Amino acid sequence: MIGQLTDADMDQLETWIGTGPKTFTLLYKITRDGCDSAIFHQKCDNQGPTVTVLYNTSGSVFGGYAGQSWHSQNAWINDNTAFLYQLRFSGNQQVNKFPVKGSNAVNTYYDGPSHGPLFGAGNDLFTFTEKISNNSGTFALNGSMAFSSYDSKGLTTDQISNGHMNVTELEVYKVTDGMRIVKKETPKEVKPWRNAPELNDKLLDQLKEEIAQIKPPSDLDLTDIRVLLLGPVGSGKSSFYNTVNSVFRGRISQRARCGTSAHSITTAYKPYTVSKQDGSRLKFRLCDTRGLEVSQGLDMLECNFLLDGHVPDHYEFNPATPITPESPGFIQKPGLADKVHCVLFVLEANTVANLPTKLVEKMNSFQKLMNQKGIPQAVLLTKVDVACTEVAENVSSVFRNTNMEKAVDTVAKLLGLPRNNVLPVKNYENEVQLEAATSALALLALRQALYFTEDFLEDVVEKRASAKAARGRGTSGGSGESKGERVEIGSDSA
Repeated sequence: MIGQLTDADMDQLETWIGTGPKTFTLLYKITRDGCDSAIFHQKCDNQGPTVTVLYNTSGSVFGGYAGQSWHSQNAWINDNTAFLYQLRFSGNQQVNKFPVKGSNAVNTYYDGPSHGPLFGAGNDLFTFTEKISNNSGTFALNGSMAFSSYDSKGLTTDQISNGHMNVTELEVYKVTDGMRIVKKETPKEVKPWRNAPELNDKLLDQLKEEIAQIKPPSDLDLTDIRVLLLGPVGSGKSSFYNTVNSVFRGRISQRARCGTSAHSITTAYKPYTVSKQDGSRLKFRLCDTRGLEVSQGLDMLECNFLLDGHVPDHYEFNPATPITPESPGFIQKPGLADKVHCVLFVLEANTVANLPTKLVEKMNSFQKLMNQKGIPQAVLLTKVDVACTEVAENVSSVFRNTNMEKAVDTVAKLLGLPRNNVLPVKNYENEVQLEAATSALALLALRQALYFTEDFLEDVVEKRASAKAARGRGTSGGSGESKGERVEIGSDSA
């Protein structure tokens, strides 16, 4: 069994020790040898310099370096070369060296047979005494951490050990002079968190062809599918439309105005069309609208009017004068073509964990309206490249990246949607040329949203057919509704 100390960790410790190349030999490991002070001394006494490493249950890694041997002599050892250190905090790299205070090292570590590694007169790092049992992979050490003999560099112990001594592992390594032989390990293939095809030119061509074939059911008097983009200010709604339009135009396009502003740059309801390079128009519209804000932006009534098709194309929202049935252009009797057939919430991957509670509540209230009307919902998780440097360097890694998986999980819980309704994308923002992976990722999300819309419209067809049959039965019995009555989405009957 080998230790958990990585080559990068050893490099850092070697730098801190500062006397040339070092090798690290594992002497003691509590998951292998037991958390027992007698066994610690049996394996580690008279071994020369050692480094003690603790791995706690919060993902933090810290410990101490002893430049002299342990001896089990019930005595304090004075060692100017000793230091405490920090390698990781809560799973993130955090490197700090905590040297002995002052020029004269006094009581830097204690050499007692009933103690595990103990550094500092004030129990700066006191690991354990006697025996500690393994409780389902966790050792609740009976020691503590409180700086006294070592310089904390202004950090509290909570910022190093998370305020507890519950560890999954404690290791002690013998440190000797010499050049380490670093073994190059074959990188393990990371299992994708979502089964997705390779983001390449072949997939891109396939997606473009499939999306170009999607159109409303022939049973409906409908020329376009309407997908509403809804999200906070600056989340990338307009940019997503520009990205999709760019892919089909074969060049970077910025038809929708976008940028950075305290309030929404988009102030109107704009159902954008998408055309191919030959000029033929695809059978869907991406409907951009003003951004969501806690105290401003789209409100509940306006959202309801949008979903039901009362808001005319290119209507300019005015915070001072909300839209009403008396507003110019208000569509009094909207048809299916005016209504929204799918909603895409647009959220930034790098901010989903810190969305204001009131904004989430606002989106949840909008969802209740959508659920009442049977309108499908999904999420575009934008700016994946901003959220993770690995994805920024290689967009194709998005479905193997654990940070992206966590962001998807977070959004799915916030909005109460299935995880496969959360669709990561990277919009074109800095690029001046199209890239296959970025384009394919955007079209994967768009195709899925259009699939949801197809399912919804098929339900509309079935509801209309059922309503028509019911009217026929009512007419044959001498009663019933007029043959001219239409059944539309948003009503209880469809």
